[in-house]
Amino acid sequence: MKVLKSETAFTGRAFSIRLDTVEYAPGKTHRMEIVEHSGAVTMVPVDEKGHVWFIRQYRHSVGETILELPAGTLHTSEDPAVGAQRELQEEIGMQAARLEHISTFFLAPGYSTEKMYAYLATELSPAPLPQDADEQIEVVKLSVAEAMAAVDRGEVRDAKSLAALLAAGRRLGW
Repeated sequence: MKVLKSETAFTGRAFSIRLDTVEYAPGKTHRMEIVEHSGAVTMVPVDEKGHVWFIRQYRHSVGETILELPAGTLHTSEDPAVGAQRELQEEIGMQAARLEHISTFFLAPGYSTEKMYAYLATELSPAPLPQDADEQIEVVKLSVAEAMAAVDRGEVRDAKSLAALLAAGRRLGW
């Protein structure tokens, strides 16, 4: 595949949109819209009692309040582990003494560059930071059995949470 033309059509706070014209076969071109994203982190926080910490948050794009793992967008050139600690503090008010990278994956590679770094966060202790102004978050602690039941019932429906839970489950033998 050869890129014939590339231009930025929109630049926003969280992402940009790039329009590419590509030649995918000799003489055959296609225009593609690409969401350029700086990357993000998601964490599977597990406390000393074995509870997995989730958040419940309204997501305007889908018009629903959903149950998901804590996560957030990386600042420009931010180390993913640093971003993971910051987001833990902002979203659940905790920091992790142990932060283990368990997976890296693309959320929607058909149209987005967003790379998600997933971490297992353990040895939690209180260390709150202010939440982002546009977030209203409820912290929800579930046992592993309750968390897996929530997945089975379709209550955990975002890709990052499902992928990170799978990676954590493989790591911890759930």
